[in-house]
Amino acid sequence: MTYKFLIISSILMFSGCASPPPESKVKPKPPAYTAQSSLDLKLQLMTEYKKWHGTPYKFGGNSFKGVDCSAFIQSVFLNSQQLLLPRTTAQQSKIGTRVKHTDLKIGDLIFFKTSKSARHVGIYLGNKQFMHASSSKGVIISRIDNPYWASVFWQYRRILI
Repeated sequence: MTYKFLIISSILMFSGCASPPPESKVKPKPPAYTAQSSLDLKLQLMTEYKKWHGTPYKFGGNSFKGVDCSAFIQSVFLNSQQLLLPRTTAQQSKIGTRVKHTDLKIGDLIFFKTSKSARHVGIYLGNKQFMHASSSKGVIISRIDNPYWASVFWQYRRILI
């Protein structure tokens, strides 16, 4: 009797694990970025920028007392787009899709190789401008055609569709 109970229990237990999950009834979200919403996106990004503007740079920092570039980017996207990005520049540089400078859109990430091993990231705002946490000036807006930034440019990546 106990033997039959164990066999039946085992069969029920394993068949329950093998059943397919129920279909999700959650509708997919519309794209976070569309041509019609680029102005709204810029306003959302600028709202976040105004909160952080002037915050000093601190390697490893993630607060208004001091923030590094990747933590700043992570916070901006979390608060403006409800999108949690990876914490480090190395991780952020691998998400989304690579884009050409001729295809840049507001909200694209811009990456730089500032030394042999150091990387830097900012968010493109349009009109050749990007916001970032500068190691010398804190959270600021800079131009991508500035000779320094142009000389250390690495890649653009799109994470919002």
